Amino acid sequence: MNEDENIFSGLEDLGFKDVSNIKIYKKCEEKEDNKDKKSEENLKIKEEMLLYDKKVVCPVCENNFLANAVKTSSYRMKKRESDFYIKYDIINPYFYDVWVCNVCGYASMKSDFHKLKKFEIESIQKNITPKWRGKNYPKIYDINIAIERYKLSLLNYSVMGAKASKKAMNCLKLSWMYRELEDIKNEQIFRGQALIGFKDAYLNEQLPIYGMGGFTIMYLIGELNIRSGNDDEALRYLGDVITAQSAGRKIKDLAIDQRDLIKETLNNNEDNTIKDVVENKKKIGLFSRLFKWS
Repeated sequence: MNEDENIFSGLEDLGFKDVSNIKIYKKCEEKEDNKDKKSEENLKIKEEMLLYDKKVVCPVCENNFLANAVKTSSYRMKKRESDFYIKYDIINPYFYDVWVCNVCGYASMKSDFHKLKKFEIESIQKNITPKWRGKNYPKIYDINIAIERYKLSLLNYSVMGAKASKKAMNCLKLSWMYRELEDIKNEQIFRGQALIGFKDAYLNEQLPIYGMGGFTIMYLIGELNIRSGNDDEALRYLGDVITAQSAGRKIKDLAIDQRDLIKETLNNNEDNTIKDVVENKKKIGLFSRLFKWS
């Protein structure tokens, strides 16, 4: 039935002439809308119950503030991806990984927040604080808020001249956020920056880095190269992990899996190329039989 059709036609003689705009399921539709809103509100309430306020003192301006933190008991892992990104259910702890001082604008990942040297504090006071305009964030963060806070953290790391490993990890987490949004372009941009940083950190920084030993960093560099389309460089790093006698079994197995994946992909591409060549030769042979050149 056409939605514009008057389903109450025929009642005109009974005095009902202007009833064409009445919808018989209006209340049902409203109930569905209310149901969706209620589900969304319940989800927010449930997520809020998984958070708690953590007292933090800013190392730059000594401001006391409360940071949103996720209760460790509420983490529910759904899946771990090959570049160490973990998918979570109900609440995503990555959204709450950056702490921001609303007074001076200092921001960093929480594991680094208090690890500041004097010259880094001075750099933030000089380059961040004068430009900072405070922002009141809601209790529950979504992915867009998380991206904004990670970018603010990255700006702080860059301004203060932080170690390459800090900027690399920040960029890696930004690439994960954009993956969740299926924003391939920005995922690639920040993954590329993460790759640059981890290579620098592996060569120039003391290990471990964010709990990762040398072989884990090598594996991660190899994996980021795979995702960036650099198969040759990926194979080199993964190969070094696989052949290292002191590398642990778990990280070796991961490296073997990813190496085999590259080789399988390359073999499939070669097979397709050979098939194309054979098909082209067949076509050329067919044309040569059809057309005799004088």
